[in-house]
Amino acid sequence: MRILFKFTFLFLWLSWLLGNPIVAIIVLVILLYALDRRFVGLSPSLWKPLKRRSRISKLRQQIEATPSDVSSKQELARLLIEAKKTNEAQRVLEPLQNALSDSAEYWDDLGTCYLTAGRAEEGESLILRALGLNPKVKYGAPYLRLAAAHSKRNPEKALSYLREFQDIHSSSCEAYDRLSSIYKDLGRSEDAKRAAEEGLRLYKALPKYRKRSERKWAVRLLLKKT
Repeated sequence: MRILFKFTFLFLWLSWLLGNPIVAIIVLVILLYALDRRFVGLSPSLWKPLKRRSRISKLRQQIEATPSDVSSKQELARLLIEAKKTNEAQRVLEPLQNALSDSAEYWDDLGTCYLTAGRAEEGESLILRALGLNPKVKYGAPYLRLAAAHSKRNPEKALSYLREFQDIHSSSCEAYDRLSSIYKDLGRSEDAKRAAEEGLRLYKALPKYRKRSERKWAVRLLLKKT
């Protein structure tokens, strides 16, 4: 209630100051966005997609000039995956299997493309191959990806992947957020609440430099708890 009162007061003050409630709403939205990006991170970045698009364009030009540039192709594929263009990323990655056969990052990227394309078994197999090469590849993120892929059709398997992730990355609020969601899907509401509470306890114990990156997940856990 106190926060609602403060924002109501701020809106009324801006309306008086600017002489237009519509402009006041726009200014308030911009202010909220700036505060979120600075302190929480729930809202998406407006600049990151622009930077990614520019980098993708440069990489395409570089690859056109030097078709044998494997590292540029791998970076391009990762950026395409981030941009949700996994079909295009897959076309870039598949010819690189011999050149990058020992790269855990490569097999995880290709497996992610297959998962997104609906080729679940092939995608999981490739991601497990990546984890076999390096269990800590991408700081354990492949385990979270596999857990998300199984959260609806096989929640128990999703839980096992989350536990694998927690074994190598125990200070992740994101893992507890996913754990709480999966418990909720299973109808285990008490376990879901307990996972959210455990994640919040973890967040409070984190050093300051870690809290910034975990704050978004802590907010989500707080909403789950309440």
